Amino acid sequence: MTEPTPPQLKPMPDDWRRALAVVAHPDDLEYGCSAAIAQWTDEGREVTYVLATRGEAGIDTLAPAECGPLREREQRASAAVVGVTEVEFLDHRDGVIEYGVPLRRDIAAAVRRHRPELVITLNHRDTWGGVAWNTPDHVAVGRATLDAVGDAGNRWIFPELTERGLAPWNGVRWVAVAGSSTPTHAVDATAGLERAVRSLLEHRAYIEALTDEEPEAYVRSFLTGNARSTGERFGGVPAVAFELFSR
Repeated sequence: MTEPTPPQLKPMPDDWRRALAVVAHPDDLEYGCSAAIAQWTDEGREVTYVLATRGEAGIDTLAPAECGPLREREQRASAAVVGVTEVEFLDHRDGVIEYGVPLRRDIAAAVRRHRPELVITLNHRDTWGGVAWNTPDHVAVGRATLDAVGDAGNRWIFPELTERGLAPWNGVRWVAVAGSSTPTHAVDATAGLERAVRSLLEHRAYIEALTDEEPEAYVRSFLTGNARSTGERFGGVPAVAFELFSR
């Protein structure tokens, strides 16, 4: 008996101008979807990054006080490679982010501040494809992002944000989840893939602590392999996949 053929992925919507990407750590977007972001900024769209932490607990051989500033610098450099100039950090603690009202409030504030039409986050489910356990930080931030989009548009939730001059924003039309095992849409990565490789390579200190492989070989293999695999469901071109939730 043959396995059923997965359905083809649909093109992502393109009738938007501003996006906000909200993830837990430096490097999350570079592993997840930066080739798509490079394509979007090439088209003149605005993309802003918001990170819940500075990744200060991510390198075993570096104390958090040293690691956090290093990873922040790497993140800003990697964002610049794909045309993103605005990068914000919410300063939740790396490794112990808690899903809850404070996190929702911080993300809702970012949504109100930047007023995006598209919000991007990372896999919020317990596993990666049912075979690898996800980290609690990814789960907390992904889930909180999905919830905070609704919070941002409701004037009676977090009224203190309105008092701070952040008016409700109900203009988010989609939330796109990168790294999902059940994607629905994709973006052609052909034009952005080389910049995605360079962008992830900016996280050199993290990558060198993560693997003994030569960094560029490791990065290129990971990103091009994922893009080719996704492309099998997107007309045969390298692609970045998203699970798209409409609002």
